[in-house]
Amino acid sequence: MEKGTLFLVATPIGNLQDITLRAINTLKEVELIAAEDTRQTLKLLNHFEIKKPLVSYYEHNKIVKGNYLIEQLQQGKNIALVSDAGTPGISDPGEDLVKLCIENDIKVTMIPGPVAAITGMVISGLPTGRFVFEGFLPMNKRSRQERLKQLKDETRTIIFYEAPHKLPYTLKDMYNAWGERKIALARELTKRYEEVIRCNLSEAAEKYQIESPKGEFVVIIEGQDEKVLQDLEKDKYSDISIEEHVERYIQQGLPKKEAIKKVAEDRGLNKREVYNLTMKK
Repeated sequence: MEKGTLFLVATPIGNLQDITLRAINTLKEVELIAAEDTRQTLKLLNHFEIKKPLVSYYEHNKIVKGNYLIEQLQQGKNIALVSDAGTPGISDPGEDLVKLCIENDIKVTMIPGPVAAITGMVISGLPTGRFVFEGFLPMNKRSRQERLKQLKDETRTIIFYEAPHKLPYTLKDMYNAWGERKIALARELTKRYEEVIRCNLSEAAEKYQIESPKGEFVVIIEGQDEKVLQDLEKDKYSDISIEEHVERYIQQGLPKKEAIKKVAEDRGLNKREVYNLTMKK
């Protein structure tokens, strides 16, 4: 028997008109739809007059329901997986179902569409050429602070998702870990009351100590300034001379030419400068 296909179907993150024709047709054609929240998905299906069997698939039932969905796919049924909004498989258990399908040699394909993280970043005004997506930070305060510490020297634009009740604590922890940065906070994306707040991190942290945030947020923060990192890197070697620095690498087994090259990289100097200073001694 030929196995079915799992279709990952992106759905609107706000405005229902953002759904694609291919997404509508796929939802009409599959035999079963697996949804993060069947009640939320039912509203979408009713709007487009789609009548299909629904089964819940979310974080707390993903093992049992994941096995059930694999069985259905192995029996030849085509299944669509949707999240509450946006692209399934990003910061949700869809990624686990994809892995199960791959392990069971079941075809997986994507019906592309909206992604809140990308939508928020593009209208943030922050650099979009290079970025990193971190999803939701850990709920545990110590784990959250440790993750932020790890990201302190990240030079790419950083994107997070955050729930409203956690946002004030997250912003405070970010400011304590990183100091001042430019930030954009996007909420209600593609909806009537879409809002993007662009300010400094300290201002955002202060704002939401006073106000109660509403709705899910996409938080976009500029990365660490590369020049600041270079200056910090140079300062690491300020307590030793260039000659001592070269000698350390030679003691580690590097030829003198390679040692000079490494020192030049460490200190942000030209190789010729390091060579001349070393040869004078």
